[in-house]
Amino acid sequence: MTAPAFKYIGKGVYSLTEAERLTKIPRKRIRRWMEGYAFTVKGKRRQSTPVILSDIGRAAGQLALTFSDLIEIRFLDAFIDHGVSWRAVRIAAERARELLSRQHPFSTKQFKTDGRDILAEIARAGELPELLNLVKNQWELERVVTPMLFSGIEFNEYDEPERWWPMTKARMIVIDPQRSFGAPIVSDGGVRTEILVASARAERSQKLAARLYDVPLRAVRDAIEYETRFLA
Repeated sequence: MTAPAFKYIGKGVYSLTEAERLTKIPRKRIRRWMEGYAFTVKGKRRQSTPVILSDIGRAAGQLALTFSDLIEIRFLDAFIDHGVSWRAVRIAAERARELLSRQHPFSTKQFKTDGRDILAEIARAGELPELLNLVKNQWELERVVTPMLFSGIEFNEYDEPERWWPMTKARMIVIDPQRSFGAPIVSDGGVRTEILVASARAERSQKLAARLYDVPLRAVRDAIEYETRFLA
């Protein structure tokens, strides 16, 4: 393993295609967030700055995201979908990084507990009406931030996202950057969900697939539901 690849162990590495599949956010949108985009104002060509400060970027040879990037883009997408402009999202991300001294401020446990006050402070200081309106409408903010975005996320001692249970913790599917390079796996046995699904189809038996990979039958069933319903 090369030195550059070694430094990303435990962080998870996701291509744009994988990130789109796991988050359902269009890769074109993710690319714009990671690299910015060119635009023209009064005949002058300008470049928008990135919103996501990825730990990888193009260092892996192609545009890629870490697990922290993956969790962060879900928050940015939620803001966009609730009427917050691209400009406001970009400014909010920059100021939130300064305010919390974190590279991925929206996905931290601190934002989970203090998100409304943090956004209010950013909105007032930067005169961002979309964010301020979102903050004033507490019900709407709670609908954006919880339970959808933080549901199933576990945090480490540094208040950073450590693993994600996309089907809730009651199910056996987990995305953990410390295991299988961050691919979706079943928690009991660590087998990738796509492998279990392929095995069940090939053998035409969920029970046989469970025996072949030495996992509980419900792990196979959860994997099938996750791959066919959650990622469809």
